[in-house]
Amino acid sequence: MGRITNPYVLTALACTGGLLFGFDISSMSAIISSPNYLTYFGPHDKTAECTERPGALCNIGPSPSVQGGITASMAGGSFIASLFSGIVADRFGRRSAIFLGCILWVIGSILTCAVQNIGMLIVGRIFNGMCVGLASAQVPVYLSELSPARIRGRLVGCQQWAITWGICIFFFICYGCSFIGKQIDGQQDGRGTASFRVPWGLQMIPALVLMALVPMMPESPRWLITRGRNAEALEILGQVHASGDQNSPEVQAEYKEICQNIEESTGEGSGYIDLFRNGNAWRTHIAMFTQIWSQLTGMNVMMYYLSYVFEMAGITGNIALISNGIQYVINVVMTVPALLYIDRWGRRPTLLIGSTLMTIWLFAVAGLMGNYGHPFPNSGNSVVQWQVTGPASKAVIACSYLFVASFAPTWGPVSWIYVPELFGNRLRGKSNSVSTASNWAFNFALGYFVPPAFHNIKWKAYIVFGCFTVAMTIHVFFAFPETAGKTLEEVDEIFQSGVPAWKTRKGSGALARDIEAVKVGNAPVFTREASTPSDSADEKELKA
Repeated sequence: MGRITNPYVLTALACTGGLLFGFDISSMSAIISSPNYLTYFGPHDKTAECTERPGALCNIGPSPSVQGGITASMAGGSFIASLFSGIVADRFGRRSAIFLGCILWVIGSILTCAVQNIGMLIVGRIFNGMCVGLASAQVPVYLSELSPARIRGRLVGCQQWAITWGICIFFFICYGCSFIGKQIDGQQDGRGTASFRVPWGLQMIPALVLMALVPMMPESPRWLITRGRNAEALEILGQVHASGDQNSPEVQAEYKEICQNIEESTGEGSGYIDLFRNGNAWRTHIAMFTQIWSQLTGMNVMMYYLSYVFEMAGITGNIALISNGIQYVINVVMTVPALLYIDRWGRRPTLLIGSTLMTIWLFAVAGLMGNYGHPFPNSGNSVVQWQVTGPASKAVIACSYLFVASFAPTWGPVSWIYVPELFGNRLRGKSNSVSTASNWAFNFALGYFVPPAFHNIKWKAYIVFGCFTVAMTIHVFFAFPETAGKTLEEVDEIFQSGVPAWKTRKGSGALARDIEAVKVGNAPVFTREASTPSDSADEKELKA
C-alpha cells in the first residue's frame, strides 16, 4: 500500500477530526431554533397548532437546562476521550487514535440520525464527542511531531481552519435540509424529522473517507523512535521533510535532535503524574490554560447558540440563517492570515492582540444590549428573554462579526498550535490529552451554562465573558513564553533556563547550528536501529 508523504495532504487528512468538530457546532446552531426540532424535542404537552400559521405545529422547545444538557453532552464525551487519548496514542500510535475516533463518530452519527428521543440524542452526541476528543487531543500532536519546524505553526493551525470549514460547510448543508418536508408560510410545519435526520446522517461521510486513508498515512517519527523503529522514522522524515532524501542536512539534524532528546529522557517518568512534578507543573498549567482560556472567550458556545443571539437582535427565520452563514464565512476567511503568518508573528503577540480585541467587542455588545434592549417574554423560545431592536441591533450584529474576526486569526489556531510545542516527546501526548480535556471540561460547563444564562441574566452574560478575556490577557503576558520557530526539543530549554515569559523571542538557533554541522561533515549520518525502548509509566500499569 502506498504512503502519503506530502505534509499539506497529510495535514488535510489529519484535520478531518476538526472538520467533524465544526459539523457538530453548526448542526446545533442551524437546527436548534427550527420548528421541526423544537416540536420533536420539546415537551409534548406544549405542542399546539400555531395561531399565526394554521396547519403548523408550534412548541417552545426543550427548556434552557435540557437544551444545555443536549449541547454539552458532546463536550462531555470529548472530555472523557481526550483524557485517555494520551494512553491510546502512546501505546498504539497517533494513527490508531485517529482511526478509533472515526469509528466512534460513525456510531454517534448512526444514533443521532435514528434518534427517537432526547436520551438517544444525548448518547449519540456523547459518541460523536468521544471522536472529537480523541482527534482534538492527538491530531495536533501528530502534526507537530511530523511537520518541519519552519512551517509547524501553519500546519498545526490547520486544525482550527478545518473546524471553521466544518462549521461553514455543515451549516449550509443544514440550511439546505431545512427545506425538506412541508413548509407553511415559508417555515417548517413542525411535523417532519428529515430536516435534521438527513444532515446528522450525512456527517459520517468524512469519517468513512478518513478511515479508508489512515493506513496510507505515515506514523509519527518521534513515536517510532520511542518504539525502536529508527530506520522507519528516518525514512518518514526524509519523505516528509526532503522528498525522500534521508541524507538531507535538515533531516539528519532533526533526526539527531529527536534521538538525543529521547535518549536523554530514557528512564524518566512519562505518566500523567509526571506532568505535575520535576518542574513540569508550570508548563502543564500553561498548556491547560491555553485551552481553558480559548473556551472562556465564549467563541464556541456563541457559535453553538448563535441563533439565540440573532433572535435577541430581532432577526429570525431565513434572514437569521443567512446572517449566521455570513458569520461562519468570516470565521473561515479570517483564519487564513494566521496560517500564512503565524510563524512570523509569533505566539505571544497573536494571543495578546486577540484577547484585547475580543474584550472590546464583548463589552460593546453588553453595553448595547443593556442600554437599548428590553424584556421579551413572548419570544416563542424558552431561552430568548431579551431583545434589542433598531440601529442598536445592527450594532450588536456588527460587534458579533468583529468578535469572530478577532478570534479566528488569534486564539482559534494558536490554542491548537501552542500546546504541543510546550513538552518534549515523552510527555507530549499526555500533556495534550490533559490540556484538551480541560478544553472540553469548560466546553461542557459553558455549553450547559449559556442557555440558562441567556434566560436568567440575559445580556450580562457578555460581561462575564469580557471579564474572562481581560484575565487571559494578563495571564498570557506574564506566563506564556514564545515558542515560534523553535524545535520541539529546544522549547525544553526555555523552561529549564527560567527566562521570564515576556523576555522570550521567536526563532531557533540550535537547529540551524545542527544543519550547518551536518553540511560541513561534523555530525554523523544516522541509519541504525535503536535499542529496545522503555515503556511509559502508564503502559507498565496497563501490562501489570
